[in-house]
Amino acid sequence: MSWTEDPRLAPALRWGVLGPGWISDRFVAALQAETAQQVVAVGSRSAERARAFASKWEIPTTYDSYDALVADPDVDVIYVATPHSHHREQALLAIAAGKHVLVEKSFTRNAAEASEIVTAAREKGVFCMEAMWTRFLPHMVALRKLIDDGAVGDIINLRADHGQFFPYKPEHRLYNPELAGGALLDLGIYPVSFAHNILGTPRRVHAVGSQTQTGVDGQVSMIFTYNSPAHADLSTTLWSRTDASASIAGTAGRIDIDDMFYAPTSFTLRRLDGTVMQFEQPLAHGLHFQAAEVARRVTAGEKESPLMELDESVAIMTVLDEIRAQIGVQYPGE
Repeated sequence: MSWTEDPRLAPALRWGVLGPGWISDRFVAALQAETAQQVVAVGSRSAERARAFASKWEIPTTYDSYDALVADPDVDVIYVATPHSHHREQALLAIAAGKHVLVEKSFTRNAAEASEIVTAAREKGVFCMEAMWTRFLPHMVALRKLIDDGAVGDIINLRADHGQFFPYKPEHRLYNPELAGGALLDLGIYPVSFAHNILGTPRRVHAVGSQTQTGVDGQVSMIFTYNSPAHADLSTTLWSRTDASASIAGTAGRIDIDDMFYAPTSFTLRRLDGTVMQFEQPLAHGLHFQAAEVARRVTAGEKESPLMELDESVAIMTVLDEIRAQIGVQYPGE
């Protein structure tokens, strides 16, 4: 059974990469291997970095400024893949140039910046989406369908965790407050967005955290409550490689998602009636599913995706703002 549309069949758009870093490397690899999408340009503040990236992926055009990249008439959509601290500025730059935008998660530093981008995109009439790639992966599509069909009954508990080990380096982006570092916006965004996808906006948020030597969050534990009996139990850390699994338990059964729940993975449905279903779909790539979604929506003349709506991205940033307020983390200039 196929749970998702074939990404290879999505209409081809011409992509410009804004920021040739680690995630852009994975993004372009997935697009070239798994879709008909065309990466036609890359822009960086470093001409050398742009040329090296273009050479690796055989991208025909390079720019040593973001202004030049977004002005390229042969680019349809800009993939913004810089640190969170710069998403607002660069997304607004692309939108002002009339480009569709896919903005890496987390969407921005805070809800105010997210709202600015959403307003600008709607006024300009361009497509805009947060690059929460997990939403579009086959196991997540299958999981949502099972939940909608009542496979677990009424949801009582959702648990999700994401921890990675990053040795302390004050200049590293995850430890740098100027770059909106910390575990929450880079790693914790996955559990928070997952809970929002399944349970919606929480009624109350309870959070505790520990800060790094640079004042950003190193570890955060969160409990969300809703206008229902459901609780979401979420955690994130940049001090330890956790199992990064997730589960959804309800009155009729539960779904256990394997290691790295946010990436292409497997899950098991166990119902109280004894039914067991295993979902397995190993994939070499995963970032291409979100690109295919962008291509389909843009070609259809749509301005956002129902699987990652702009208002939801703002709502998630609002929750992240509340968590940071509770644990005492603020970024310079906010």
